[in-house]
Amino acid sequence: MDKYRLQIMGVAVLFVALVTDQAVKNLLLHGFGFYSMLPGQAVEVTPFFNLVMVWNKGVSFGLLASDGFWGRLLLMTFISGVLITLGFWLYRSTGWMMSVGLGMIMGGALGNLTDRFLYGAVADFFDFHIFGYHFYIFNVADASIFLGVLLLIYDSFVNGDATEPKEPVVSKPAQEKVHDQQL
Repeated sequence: MDKYRLQIMGVAVLFVALVTDQAVKNLLLHGFGFYSMLPGQAVEVTPFFNLVMVWNKGVSFGLLASDGFWGRLLLMTFISGVLITLGFWLYRSTGWMMSVGLGMIMGGALGNLTDRFLYGAVADFFDFHIFGYHFYIFNVADASIFLGVLLLIYDSFVNGDATEPKEPVVSKPAQEKVHDQQL
């Protein structure tokens, strides 16, 4: 697949992740009234899954949380820098898994950046739990970032560093056979 198609694929995945994230958040926040819910208020969906209203003021798992304007601005600037770096990586993408993974990460990051710009925090909803243990509460953007990272890791194991030209592997007996035929 040529470089241009890989870039288009990554950008298309970015937009699908971003639009899906924002659509789900808007449905829950404004369609189902989660925006007016108290933080931590939950709606039980199944015995192992709740929808919970949580405003995350940090990045992944609440790290680097900041309430003030300057803290949010610094965090948004940092995330923007990461997005630019990922954009350059996507531009140099060498395979479809890399392009899709980067598109998922960038779409998720843009989804959360949009929340941060609109609300000052990221809206998280999905709460899976079992036997009283609750996993981290997350949203579609977080899932997209997580799956994109997994895809990049898998791609690195399967394809290795695709930027280096690969030499064909020729066994020693095959080399000798070719040499004998040339004589």
